[in-house]
Amino acid sequence: MTMTTDGTDAARALQGLEAGSSSVRLRAALAVGTAPDPRFVDKLVERCAIEPDFQVREMLTWALTRHPPALTLPGLLGEVRSERAQARSQALHTLSKIGDRRAWPAITRALLSDADDEVARSAWRAAGVLVPEEERAELAEVLATQLGRGGRETQLSLSRALIGLGEVILPTLSAATGNGSPGARQHALATERLLHDPDAGFAFAIEEAKRVVALGTTSQEER
Repeated sequence: MTMTTDGTDAARALQGLEAGSSSVRLRAALAVGTAPDPRFVDKLVERCAIEPDFQVREMLTWALTRHPPALTLPGLLGEVRSERAQARSQALHTLSKIGDRRAWPAITRALLSDADDEVARSAWRAAGVLVPEEERAELAEVLATQLGRGGRETQLSLSRALIGLGEVILPTLSAATGNGSPGARQHALATERLLHDPDAGFAFAIEEAKRVVALGTTSQEER
């Protein structure tokens, strides 16, 4: 699909984003990103909220990153407050890819603890990208409230978000290790292990943490 600024081609591209075929939608999103046009921004944001195909959603996000943040941020910031979980998740994902820190105030505690795992994971990633340096410790404390949550992939996402904040997370992890639930303690210990030894692997770190918690010791005591 060749894009120009002609109104007919613009209308055709917008129709392509709603086609029944995912391959057609993918090509339309690629074309829009290849030739950015302010007329497409609202439709791209709108489509992110309902697009069922993962690859197309990724292309929609890429297309949005090709437009100026001044045009994309207003719509995306509105979507993070949507009642639709996919709208919140994809908007947060896109904000993390844009990386404009003006979006930081939109990353609320409610989003960081969203009941939907995909929304929460997207919020954790976005927070790690957007958080100002002086607010990293506070963010670590909020993220730590989610330790032990969900399955392996969800826990790995949270560990990565915490580790991305650096050693500022150590006091928070220490507190969780001493006072959290068994699941939270295991997750905190595994995260600390990965911070110090990135090559350890999350599965190994979790299994080691389970053993430590079962024995009633801490990582410091084992050393």
